[in-house]
Amino acid sequence: MSDSTTSPDERSTGDRFKEFLGISLLKGSAWLPLPVSRSLGAAVGWLAYVSRNRMYQVTRENLTLCFPDLSEAERRRLTRASLLETGKMLLETGAVWLKDQAWLKRHVLKVHNLELLEQGMAAGKGVILLGPHLGNWEVLGLYVSDLPKATFLYQPPDSAKLEQIIRDGREKAGAHLVPTNRKGVLALLKALKAGGFTGILPDQVPDAAGGEFAPFYGVPALTMTLVNNLRQRLGCAVFAGYAERVPGGFEIHFIEAAAGIDADDPAVALAALNKTVERCVNQIPAQYQWEYKRFRKQPAGMPKRYKKKQA
Repeated sequence: MSDSTTSPDERSTGDRFKEFLGISLLKGSAWLPLPVSRSLGAAVGWLAYVSRNRMYQVTRENLTLCFPDLSEAERRRLTRASLLETGKMLLETGAVWLKDQAWLKRHVLKVHNLELLEQGMAAGKGVILLGPHLGNWEVLGLYVSDLPKATFLYQPPDSAKLEQIIRDGREKAGAHLVPTNRKGVLALLKALKAGGFTGILPDQVPDAAGGEFAPFYGVPALTMTLVNNLRQRLGCAVFAGYAERVPGGFEIHFIEAAAGIDADDPAVALAALNKTVERCVNQIPAQYQWEYKRFRKQPAGMPKRYKKKQA
């Protein structure tokens, strides 16, 4: 894991300053009451909206692709709401990582359909929870971290100091982080074989070798094959979940995966995985991370995305 980080001597002054600024922001925001950090985060999102910056441009492009039937006014409102929610996510994450688990438990105000997870764990074949970039996925990960043999894949950042903060924050409830390499996947397999649990972010763009194209809101999206490979090999149960941001804290939702997630045909299974993400997003679309370049890789012959600047 140490090979994936950059030593301080190799980084520029600008990179070191960004590290200092980011860590200071995390630590400072952790001491703010949640309503205050969210208000400040909303202000950051508003600045992104009025400045028409990169986050705004990508959000607009994604919403145009995924919701073509929205009117121009509806798309602008959803763009603004999404950027405000992203700002809230950024400013509240310091507390989520740095406060103790008791703080998190106090701010989880309600849990929906927990019995799905309990039934899946009781079957003894391991459980995969799909946690899209929706609401606050860090809260979701911490909430389920005390499940037996909870093991999560993890790609560390370049900053060793930031990596330590993230590792400490994500492992404080008992989860075990493993690197996103062959060794890490083997550790994940071992945990699932023993009836353990893992959470996977299913809407990240994978490397070409680890993905195939499947529709996401009708648009081709390079989609990870890891979930389908694990399920076919081990017979794991697959569910989805998200932590909705609500006044005063969060509500955790667990839902069943879409039909076809257990199909032998990989194309059917990958389409079902993306359909599962869609079902989650459709519940609270403003809280999805629309500024992520989900469609940056496209099949040969398809137009490139995220090039044209929009008003």
